[in-house]
Amino acid sequence: MHRFEDVEGAGGNSVEHIHVDNMSKVEGHGKLDIKVKNGKVEYAKLKITESKRFYTQAIRNKFALSLPLMTSRICGTCSIAHLTCCSEAVERALDYTPSDQTLLLRKLSLYGMMIRDHALHLFMFCLPDLFGKDSVLDLGEEHDDLVKKAFAIKSAGNELSKAIAGRAVHATFAEVGKFSHLPDPDTVKKVIAELKVARDYAIEAIELFYNWNASLELDSDFVALATKDYSFFRGNIVDSNGLHTSEDRYWDYLERIVMPYSEATSYKFEGREYMVGALARMNLNRDALHVDTRKDAAKYLSAFPSKNIYHNNLAQAIEILHSIDHSIEILESSQFTQEQHEPLCIKEGDGVGLIEAPRGTLYYMVSIDKTGKVTYGNIIVPTQQNQMIMERSTAKLVQNNLSMDRHMLEHEIEKLIRAYDPCMSCASHFLKVNWR
Repeated sequence: MHRFEDVEGAGGNSVEHIHVDNMSKVEGHGKLDIKVKNGKVEYAKLKITESKRFYTQAIRNKFALSLPLMTSRICGTCSIAHLTCCSEAVERALDYTPSDQTLLLRKLSLYGMMIRDHALHLFMFCLPDLFGKDSVLDLGEEHDDLVKKAFAIKSAGNELSKAIAGRAVHATFAEVGKFSHLPDPDTVKKVIAELKVARDYAIEAIELFYNWNASLELDSDFVALATKDYSFFRGNIVDSNGLHTSEDRYWDYLERIVMPYSEATSYKFEGREYMVGALARMNLNRDALHVDTRKDAAKYLSAFPSKNIYHNNLAQAIEILHSIDHSIEILESSQFTQEQHEPLCIKEGDGVGLIEAPRGTLYYMVSIDKTGKVTYGNIIVPTQQNQMIMERSTAKLVQNNLSMDRHMLEHEIEKLIRAYDPCMSCASHFLKVNWR
């Protein structure tokens, strides 16, 4: 819904208020306040308006081994990311090292989530932007084949997650230190076949987003977890200024920033605004992509490193291909067997979990007492970390396009915010713009 109000300001200055309510295609609730005075954008304030959810208080006094299944409920779309990151933090607090097979299954579960989650964002939320449509339902018969291929990619990710982790959302097989079930060989064969079909479609999707001419370049620091095989966990923190440090030191570089107008706090990294997510990962770790991905996506990888915020969509499309390629290789070359796992010994300790969720770096820190209960927890999600850079890029977009029709400008703002793939909580409405 669009509302326009023109009022006379002090000294005869015209003040225009534009409100856009209940805009869709971004996960969660929020609004954006923009103030323009004398032809200059004074500020853009992204207000995340979800009520506080108090997860870090809620996890206290909970039994640590049960914690990952609880925290996975923080987010529906990327629950496997929370499950994995929290499990890693608890294992490190207990000085427990999972088996190689468990880590391999964990890697596959993350790949399934990435395929499914990126497909949701790119095709359900962003694809209409490429064709000037409001919804994927408005694309028309001429794009039926494209939409079917999009659903095939998403389905392949769902089936991979179900085969490995039990369910695509709120997985049932993954536990602290192990997986309770092993993949069924016949199911694995079906998943491989589905992934191979989806692979061709993924390359078409990369071409689509590569050819999209949307552009807004922003000088920004990029931060990501660099891994030897682009597997989204178990690596080192790197940034665009040459920093290379261990996962457990992530908190040492963060500065918590209170946003008085938002329900979410933000962060600076080494005192600077920064961006996390697929664009950061592709800029900092693209050489670790699967060899088949590097071969077939060489043309598109030439766009990186990039400062174009919209290339976050392109980077996600390439990550879908990588996740498919590495999953096929692992599934075709691995035999999963029953294992005897070392028992988990409850003890007092602190542990850090750090992985790459679809939207960027996810951080968990837990403290456990000698009875196995959580005494402290700290959780930092990607959208918090991107909040300040989203504001600055929005201000730049508006400043560059002040002469644009307000309806069109608001649509451009939404496209830009969507490119970050933010997740306010897990809802369906996003943007309310207040123009002053």
